Amino acid sequence: MGRRTRTRAAADQGQYAVETEWTEADRALLEELKRAEALLPDDAPRALLSVRLSVLTDDTTSPVRQELDLRILARERGYRVVGVASDLNVSATKVPPWKRKELGNWLNNRAPEFDVLLFWKLDRFVRRLSDLSIMIDWCLKYGKNLVSKNDSIDLTTTAGKIMVTIIGGIAEIEAANTSTRVASLWDYTKTQSEWLVGKPAYGYMTAEDKNGKVVLVINQDARRALHWCRNATTRATPASARRMVKVLVRSGLCGPGLTASTLLRRLRNPALMGYRVEEDKNGGVRRSKIVLGKDAKPIRVAEPIFTEDEFESLQEVLNRRGKDQPARVLGGATQFLGVLICHDCGTNMTVQKTTTKGKAYAYLRCGKCKAGGHGAPNPNDIYSKLVDDVLKVLGDEPVMTREYRQGAEARKEEQRLEQSVSYYMTGLEPGGRFTKTRFTKEQAEKTLDGLIKQLESMDPESTKDRWVAVHNGKSFRTRWQEGGMEAMSADLLRVGVRCRIKRTKVKGVRAPYIHMKLTIPKDVRDRLIIKEDDFAEVF
Repeated sequence: MGRRTRTRAAADQGQYAVETEWTEADRALLEELKRAEALLPDDAPRALLSVRLSVLTDDTTSPVRQELDLRILARERGYRVVGVASDLNVSATKVPPWKRKELGNWLNNRAPEFDVLLFWKLDRFVRRLSDLSIMIDWCLKYGKNLVSKNDSIDLTTTAGKIMVTIIGGIAEIEAANTSTRVASLWDYTKTQSEWLVGKPAYGYMTAEDKNGKVVLVINQDARRALHWCRNATTRATPASARRMVKVLVRSGLCGPGLTASTLLRRLRNPALMGYRVEEDKNGGVRRSKIVLGKDAKPIRVAEPIFTEDEFESLQEVLNRRGKDQPARVLGGATQFLGVLICHDCGTNMTVQKTTTKGKAYAYLRCGKCKAGGHGAPNPNDIYSKLVDDVLKVLGDEPVMTREYRQGAEARKEEQRLEQSVSYYMTGLEPGGRFTKTRFTKEQAEKTLDGLIKQLESMDPESTKDRWVAVHNGKSFRTRWQEGGMEAMSADLLRVGVRCRIKRTKVKGVRAPYIHMKLTIPKDVRDRLIIKEDDFAEVF
């Protein structure tokens, strides 16, 4: 083997999601395969290579080896390689093909660009029989073929379809066995006081003791953050969760991605008392509960950050404050969330409700302006104005749906016409079969003219696999009237339409003046086209 290096040709770098190794021999073989591919005819079948690994180790088939093997297979079968969908560190059991970053983009958006999907081995492609069944249905719908380097798979034959199903069943059984082993390991781990596997709860980290055993130790920065939060929560004038987040992020004790809900979830975790916990799946709220050992007592895995008294008093305060919060609104309190943007700071406008002297008030506020800016009262009035403005601009636009059109039939018809034209042109040459009598010549010339007209009338685009936009008979005004503000909000977010809210203080008036500016992308008509999900449950 040649000396391995981590550099690649400039054109090929960035192709993989993680860094991989190419040798000089690998690059030489790649160039040789590309030169052979350049000699293929223009109408050669187009191949997409799918490369996947769950974990990149020395014992696995490297992505470089997978790609080269698949390129060799493509050369043997006369396929032109149009792309490589590389998804590394991705589990085939957990992530189906259409949800992977690279392959999913090809399947959902670039289907017209390839004819055959090549993969190294079936378990490199899928590990669930249901996923395989969906992919077979998708390939049959879109006229694609599945080909494996190391399995007898070919969707163009009945035997190939049966073989795919059998191999897929074996792969699913293997995946199920792996899942059972992992679940068994977790069940065993939960009963042990030693830390064997898993991610520690916030406040702790793993370390090695003097005997080389992995143990949990307290993260001192996290401990300071947690104790400060407890003190800030239990004092006479308690700090809000939002206020605590700002202080912790500004101090550097927590990262900028911390949210109020995440902080509250950390403060409610009984693991802070040093006990082993597991997820509590009852109630629909993300919480953790203590795991009891064989003696019906909590299993201690680390030194406590909070004593039991400290933790219980903290929970009492959080529970008491939680009862004062307004009930969660189904679908969220803010309509058009992500569409309404603050003109000054650029963050989302959200509804915040307050109660003063028994009267409820609602304001649209932003995230970065001081105290949420001046606040925009009467959110419903802003919603109504936004709806009116959107309907004036986009309401009469037709609802277009993206549909897939195959060019195989049109290509066959084009080929038939070209062969027929060639046949009659040859027959009309001096001494040809149609020149023996005036009648046969006239009839042949008439037929030839008709064939040429048919050939000229064919749309060149019809011979290609392509996406087309089809009008479903409705306008967006009708669509939004049927679906309400939720449907309009979803479409505006998808398209990229935004409404900037500018609040100007008016002297002597408590409520500011509200100015709304609607921004619409130039390619809004293309963005409005609805792309149906082929991999939804109904498929």
